Amino acid sequence: MNVQKVIRELEKRYPGKNVVITDPKNPTEIICEIEPGRNKSVAVAVVDETRLHYHKKLTEIYEVVKGELTMYIEGFKHVVGEGETITIKPGTKHKAFGHETWINVYSTPGWTPEDHILVVEGKEISRKKFDKKFKKT
Repeated sequence: MNVQKVIRELEKRYPGKNVVITDPKNPTEIICEIEPGRNKSVAVAVVDETRLHYHKKLTEIYEVVKGELTMYIEGFKHVVGEGETITIKPGTKHKAFGHETWINVYSTPGWTPEDHILVVEGKEISRKKFDKKFKKT
C-alpha cells in the first residue's frame, strides 16, 4: 500500500477528519473517521488486509467504493465488488483483504475500541488494550 498517497488523498477528500493507520509497523489498513459517534459512526477505510476480529455490540455494513474486497466471515469467503455491500452482525469473526480497496464503513451503534475484539494467535484482546500495548513497543 502506498501509505503516504492514501493519507494525502483522504486528507484532501475529508479535510480536518481524523486519519488513523491501524498498525504503523505494518500499515495494511488506513481509516478516516468521517462521522464518529455513540449511536452510529461512518468511516472510510482503505484496506489491503484487516486483522481477524469481531464486535460485541455493533453491526457493520461495508460498502465497497473502489476495488474489490475478499471477506472471510466465520471462515466463509465472500467477494464484494464496487457498489456492493456486506453486513457483519455482532459476535461475527471477520477479516478482509483488498488492494488499496476503498470502503465506506457504517457502524451501529458507533465504533469504540472496547467493542472491537481482535483475535490474535487464538487469544482475544480489545482494540483498546492492543493499542496501549502497541504504543509501548
